[in-house]
Amino acid sequence: MDYSQFGAMLPELIILGVFLLVFLYDTFGCDCSKKFLTPFTTVLFGLATVAIWLIPSYDEYIFGGMYVNDTACQAMKAILNVGVFIVFLQSAKWTESDEVAIRKGEFYELILVTLFGMYLMISARHFLLFVIGLESASLPLAALVAFNKKHYESHEAAAKYILTAVFSSAILMMGLSFVYAFSGGSLYFSDICSNIVNGRGTGLLVVALAFVLAGIGFKLSLVPFHLWTADVYQGAPTAITSYLSVISKGAAAFAFFVIFAQAFGTLYSEVWEWMMYAVIIATITVGNLFAIRQRNMKRFMAFSSISQAGYIMLGVMAGGIGLASMMYYIFVYIVSNLGAFAVISSIENNSGKLSMDDYTGLHKTNPWLSFAMTLAMFSLAGIPPFAGFFSKILIFTAVTSTGSTALYMLVLVALINTIISLYYYLLVVKAIWITPGESAIANYRSACSERIALWLCVAGIIFFGIVPFIYEYCVKAVIG
Repeated sequence: MDYSQFGAMLPELIILGVFLLVFLYDTFGCDCSKKFLTPFTTVLFGLATVAIWLIPSYDEYIFGGMYVNDTACQAMKAILNVGVFIVFLQSAKWTESDEVAIRKGEFYELILVTLFGMYLMISARHFLLFVIGLESASLPLAALVAFNKKHYESHEAAAKYILTAVFSSAILMMGLSFVYAFSGGSLYFSDICSNIVNGRGTGLLVVALAFVLAGIGFKLSLVPFHLWTADVYQGAPTAITSYLSVISKGAAAFAFFVIFAQAFGTLYSEVWEWMMYAVIIATITVGNLFAIRQRNMKRFMAFSSISQAGYIMLGVMAGGIGLASMMYYIFVYIVSNLGAFAVISSIENNSGKLSMDDYTGLHKTNPWLSFAMTLAMFSLAGIPPFAGFFSKILIFTAVTSTGSTALYMLVLVALINTIISLYYYLLVVKAIWITPGESAIANYRSACSERIALWLCVAGIIFFGIVPFIYEYCVKAVIG
């Protein structure tokens, strides 16, 4: 092996370096110095994020083509880093609480390990490397979901998550064994695609693809593989819930796109196009309808994230330009969803309130939090002129640009569902600004880190709503 190839994995090496520094600081630092672990990790990770944005990217295939770090992959990794940096900021106060402070090093280390696994998923062009990345991202998340050791709900959520992860991984591996057997004995994406084109695939390859889609569908919370989502989101610590809702979903969506485009593209177009229509429509519709019934804010955001996963999957249908649209949508979704979670986390940390009914009259006691939550809900709903409106428009435009009548109908259904989502997102706004009653949440001042995280999200929602033409630069950067 030529060890110089590892030099092409700069994003992974940077994250691994951050992990090692945090681990050494947490392990060997004295008790007095450990109180600075949170700012040390946040600042160090912020510098790593800037470095990943700035380092040049090349189309480098290493380890026999198993790993690639091209412009699109590096851009996706940088987008995930921005989301993780915001999560670190909004969770700083929680990690300093009496219950968590002694284990805050473990929190940061587990997050960094999962991020490393997601990097491998994004750059994988061989199913062996993809599975290694998937498991590196999934297993530490089970420990994070169970992070509140004294809370029964956290233990229950972790048990549900790990069982779901185990069964979904088993289904995925069974599908990959069929793919290996029926597509020429290779797990390279390019080899699988060429063997399918040359007619070497069999009818059982369709079954194999069904298993693969089911395994990845669990990770993305696509219907009908979504039933674990609400319970896990509700039971996990809010900081972990926000991480699960955007970062892991973004990485899985990008990997899903690559697998479809580079491994199963031909088989997909011939066999599975209508099945994907059904999955996307069911995901958007079920997520929207069940979100209407929720009063717990974390369960509400869980079904919202299921619906948003369906919109993200629209980018897979477009191919080509769909990749840039999907990445732009994920970035806007990160700032919008984390903006909502920043408010939810801040309120929970200061009052313990998680019900939508507790938000009644919030504008009287906490107007700035009310303003930020309103912007986040407007963006998630796709109301102009906020960023979420343009991200939906761009992904709809990418899908319809293919000229397929079926895709036009798919976008029509998605547009109808957008009206439904507008209703339940405005339920939160109604509770905050219109519903009469005294607020159950007293006036308070958020921690400095929480305010920074919140205003970064607000700035992103407003900025990408005012200057949506930045999408053109995204297209040029991703697809040339």
